[in-house]
Amino acid sequence: MSSNGSRLHGSQSHRRQVPARLKDRAHYIIPGGCHTYAKGDDQYPILAPGFIVRGLGCRVWDTDGREYIEYGMGNRTVSLGHAYPAVLEAVQQELLRGGDFTRPSPVEVACAEQFLSLIDGAEMVKFCKDGSDATSGAVRLARAHTGRDLIAGCADHPLLSTDDWFIGTTPMNAGIPQAIQQLTVTFRYNDVASAESLFERYPGRIAALVLEPAGTEDPQAGYLHALQHLCRANGALLILNELVTGFRWHDGGAQKLYDIVPDLSTFGKALANGFSVSALCGRREFMRLGGLDHHDRPRVFLLSTTHGAETHALAAAIATMQVYEREGVIDHLYRQGTRLRQQAEEVIRRRGLSEHVKILGRPCCLSYATLDQDRRPSEAFRTLLLQETIRRGVLMTSLMVSYSHTDEDIDLTVAAIDEALDIYRRALDGGVERYLIGRPSQTVYRRYNRPEESARVRDRRPGGDGTEASGDLQGRISAGPAA
Repeated sequence: MSSNGSRLHGSQSHRRQVPARLKDRAHYIIPGGCHTYAKGDDQYPILAPGFIVRGLGCRVWDTDGREYIEYGMGNRTVSLGHAYPAVLEAVQQELLRGGDFTRPSPVEVACAEQFLSLIDGAEMVKFCKDGSDATSGAVRLARAHTGRDLIAGCADHPLLSTDDWFIGTTPMNAGIPQAIQQLTVTFRYNDVASAESLFERYPGRIAALVLEPAGTEDPQAGYLHALQHLCRANGALLILNELVTGFRWHDGGAQKLYDIVPDLSTFGKALANGFSVSALCGRREFMRLGGLDHHDRPRVFLLSTTHGAETHALAAAIATMQVYEREGVIDHLYRQGTRLRQQAEEVIRRRGLSEHVKILGRPCCLSYATLDQDRRPSEAFRTLLLQETIRRGVLMTSLMVSYSHTDEDIDLTVAAIDEALDIYRRALDGGVERYLIGRPSQTVYRRYNRPEESARVRDRRPGGDGTEASGDLQGRISAGPAA
């Protein structure tokens, strides 16, 4: 690492000589070894960094001081960049005044005002700490307003909530009573007939349709409006989960881009640049049920969380939204995502891998698919691509850019992908097991854990048959951003 990169990371003592068995200790005292399944060891190759100790901009450093360009930062929460100065300054100033009180703080009103100024059609908002709570709060409001029990969730969207009403629809539904599982039914994205059939099958029983406005594909023309019409015709609510699309598709959310005003919607992820803030917002007619100024309906216990209005986190949200307003963050995400897609697809074509590696999604929210020799989705090849890009200083569980990704970062990333694709090509010809170290990653939603696959893997550590990055590429990545 260059002197500049070393200064950013800190001295050798900063590394604290992390215990060799820190990972084993983590699994012994923390179920899964971490507090978010998406960060688990089963989602990464054996050679992935076990722990990240710090980040700056779009760069992160592990416990051994190795530096990486990171994508999908903080599970898509860090949209501006790690340790973004304007956000940190707002947080630090607010912390000096205390963090949580027995009565509301003025920052709660300020944050609500700032948020509602951006989200058209939302008349009230309530903050909490994670998107699952916000979306489950929307579900509770829908059930209270309609007096119905059933929720219809989109089967093509991977995580609408960690709560029972959604997780009960996945293979990982242990501990969720069958009676609860039966209260959620599913429909397919971009298929109006699929949603229509649910209303026909369960007349007068569905409280709401819940879905993301978009995922790796955009809604077909008129799709979201057709769902809204369907809900209104059947007395149900339309709930848009904008945890991912919010503050990426448009300053006003994907609902602004697609010109749709849902009954309720939820935001989180990028709302506070990595600080824990999520939001449930919507029409007053529904949101008021959680308030104190109505007498015509029963009260709804709505998002009464101890730390939901932590002042420094709300200050982070305000600062983040103000950066979006001032600096054209969304335009930058689209521009850099477009650059990344175009260059990555060019090297994929040049390597003859267009049928095996595909870039998916909108430029502001890119992901990728890895296919095997038979053009079937492959966890083994996904793990191999991750393994080889990690070796070259890029951590890319997705290809989602941030406001801190520069042209140079994109160019270095594409160079790393290019070299990794050489190994991918060899694995297609000679067998992925010859090049993958250890077991492939696994899907989160599996009913049982599987033992690690240890047979017939080839150890290709540094110096092994050309699988290491060129010294020039590693050096350029480790140079790091300016202090």
